[in-house]
Amino acid sequence: MTEKRIRRIVILGGGTAGWMTAAALSRALAGQGVAITLVESDAIGTIGVGEATIPTIHWFNQIIGLDERSFMAETKATVKLGIEFVGWNGEGSRYFHPFGTYGPPGDGAMFLHRLIRARADGDRVPTEAYSLTAQAARAGRFARPVADRRSLLSTLGYAYHFDAGLYARYLRRLAERAGVRRIEGVVASVEQDGESGFVRSLTLDGGQVVAGDLFIDCSGLRALLIGQALGVGFDDWSHWLPCDRAWAAPSAAESDRTPYTRATAAEAGWRWRIPLQHRVGNGYVFSSRFQDEEEARASLIAGMDGPPLAEPRLIRFTPGMRREAWRANVVAIGLSSGFLEPLESTSIHLIQSGIAKLLSLFPAADCSPLLARQFNRVFGQEMLDVRDFLILHYHATMGRDEPMWRERQAMAIPDTLAEKLGHFRSSGRIVLSSDELFRDASWFAVLDGQGERPGDHNPLVEVLGREDNLRQLAALRADIVKTTAAMPPLS
Repeated sequence: MTEKRIRRIVILGGGTAGWMTAAALSRALAGQGVAITLVESDAIGTIGVGEATIPTIHWFNQIIGLDERSFMAETKATVKLGIEFVGWNGEGSRYFHPFGTYGPPGDGAMFLHRLIRARADGDRVPTEAYSLTAQAARAGRFARPVADRRSLLSTLGYAYHFDAGLYARYLRRLAERAGVRRIEGVVASVEQDGESGFVRSLTLDGGQVVAGDLFIDCSGLRALLIGQALGVGFDDWSHWLPCDRAWAAPSAAESDRTPYTRATAAEAGWRWRIPLQHRVGNGYVFSSRFQDEEEARASLIAGMDGPPLAEPRLIRFTPGMRREAWRANVVAIGLSSGFLEPLESTSIHLIQSGIAKLLSLFPAADCSPLLARQFNRVFGQEMLDVRDFLILHYHATMGRDEPMWRERQAMAIPDTLAEKLGHFRSSGRIVLSSDELFRDASWFAVLDGQGERPGDHNPLVEVLGREDNLRQLAALRADIVKTTAAMPPLS
């Protein structure tokens, strides 16, 4: 028997999450007779500071058919090759988390064990010398990765910095051209089925009723549907991730664009610096338990390269996640499903990941609880995996003795992270599931950059003799230098 299909989708909230969802659904459901309505109010602001991305953004831009050149021009985007971490091991320290992989093409995780072994054999070359992406970033050069797995250029990875407000505006044009209807208004009440709990309609402040079969909650930290209407609880992770405030302000654009984000550890948190075509985005993420808001505002301004072009904006948040991102016929996408601070630029990725999981589990009108459970399981696990990666940054710090950092160093960490650290410290292994977002190269960059040193390596690398290993590593460094020099400078 043919199931009743979803014919009306209501997206509550615009901004980056709402319009990414609208653009993706309108393209995926084209020609199927599904009406998509987005409800938002210009009177309600969006956070809109998520200006840095990770390489998974390419997947989303491809599925909605974005042309890279047009997208970059419209959103004032710049290339992002990774993140430079400054001061995480004390003043003057720095390391680079590159996108892409370390070593030659095809060597993968085993190369990291070759590098660990070489260090034991006396190699003192900085880790980033073995990453083509890191060397390109330092040199201000760029080339797009190639598909040929024999080429060193296949090891490159990149993402973007862009203006999140302009990105949402760009996606809105695409979505509206594809038939998405936008309604201006503030939700006054939510009507639910008394037996199933399904949301049936939204009544706006002007009296308009917007009915739907499936509701997507993109209302941000307010979580109007998943949290307030359906009452789904929230797991607070602030005992591991202490920052609960952020000041943000723009400054003048660079004359020579830096192709990476900078994250600088500070007295009660860390500062971001994100270069766009038309401005530099600056922010200070901090813990209100260790620094008051006005002191933090002053710290932001003192750490900027130039004066703010606008009054700094304060954002308050609680790190954590909803216990269910999908309940009944409501799916939370973006900040309504949880918030992980922007340390590794995962906010936009988690939006597109939620969209991808919704598309793969797209329901009929009965919104089977089996689908909801699967969505919650896989999305929840991704949030936990990213959480652990962020906790690592705070916990594995050396050389910082401010109270907030001392507390982070001494805190009890999740068992899942402790297990990963145990493997690395014992044998250099980075033990990941096949579905984890951050792969070996990313974990190694942070572990190594923050001073973690393994006691051993995979014995299989010893099939190559000591001198041969060191000689091959030297040849690789030379190849990376040559390949970097052949790349064009960033325009």
